[in-house]
Amino acid sequence: MSDAPILFDEIEAAGGRRIGRVRLNNPRTLNALTFDMLEPLYRQLTAWDSDRTIGCILIESTGERAFSAGSDIVALYRGMTGQGDPDYPARFLALEYRLCHAVHMLATPCLAWGNGLVMGAGMGLFSGASHRVVTAASRLAMPEIKIGLFPDCGATWFFNRLPPRLGLFVALTGITLSPRDALVAGLADRAIDHGAHAEVVEALQRIDDWHQPHAAVDRVLRRFAIDRPAGLGPSRLVEHVETIREATDAATLAGMVGGIRRLADHPDPWLAEAAANLDAGCPVTAHIIYRQLRGGRYLSLKQCVMREFKIALQCCRHPDFAEGVRALLVDKDRTPHWHFESVAEVPADYVDAHFRAPWDGDHPLRDLPDIKP
Repeated sequence: MSDAPILFDEIEAAGGRRIGRVRLNNPRTLNALTFDMLEPLYRQLTAWDSDRTIGCILIESTGERAFSAGSDIVALYRGMTGQGDPDYPARFLALEYRLCHAVHMLATPCLAWGNGLVMGAGMGLFSGASHRVVTAASRLAMPEIKIGLFPDCGATWFFNRLPPRLGLFVALTGITLSPRDALVAGLADRAIDHGAHAEVVEALQRIDDWHQPHAAVDRVLRRFAIDRPAGLGPSRLVEHVETIREATDAATLAGMVGGIRRLADHPDPWLAEAAANLDAGCPVTAHIIYRQLRGGRYLSLKQCVMREFKIALQCCRHPDFAEGVRALLVDKDRTPHWHFESVAEVPADYVDAHFRAPWDGDHPLRDLPDIKP
């Protein structure tokens, strides 16, 4: 197989159609999205979407550990800290957000096979697909609170479509979701045995009636979800739904943080981990997430992405994001020194600054389409 970090090919299908296939091919980095991967992926997806001979698009990955564990944030770190091009973060984030938005906007059925880790930007890519498949090995998370960023790549949109306050809980704690959790929360559509992957592709090739392509693809996936289901464990979200609702039942961020932190001594390690993640996470990020999701629940997808771009660039200009990446991925001492020690200490005007445009003139993403074709 080629050493290229992203592979494209087209598979012949019945009815004169073809399947456009993308394979993320950088398993050494858990298929983290690099700048050099973004432009080819964006260009190929949009080209396939305008080609009526493409029956569906398949996004998958090589390796068994990850669909994609996020983006190459170490490269962002270099740009933020003067070790690289200072304009790199703006160029990278603009293209990454265009890509994730474009996946949501595809008129062609798009199947994302989310085997392994699906995190950060990988979650943004996965969530935009019209048909999202998880396997027994799938693990989904947006753990940006650990690095001083925030759940982006359209997370304002998809977290606000979870049951009330659940999106806030997942975002504030960065907790990992199982494949059954993903199905329950509506973050995935089907659970299929990873060993059936080749058979699924062959079944897609045999589709001979593409008059209603989304329905045709769904019929294939529904059959395999029944005949070759993934072996899923329990859902912590279902098991602890009332506990989560009680912990997040507060009218303020401080109240919600306090409720979640009280789960630190819970006998279930999953809930205790959620509390620990929030406790060790970036206090400024907690404020950003709270305002991001509460204030973004009625925004369009385009508005969500445009707003996230402003926040992300401001995170690159403020100290916590660089410090979080340093502690987790550069020096790896896992002891970030946040700008503020607690959520209570963060001034409102400091949070306000993260929601202001750091440029003069028009928004760089103003030309994104607002309506799916």
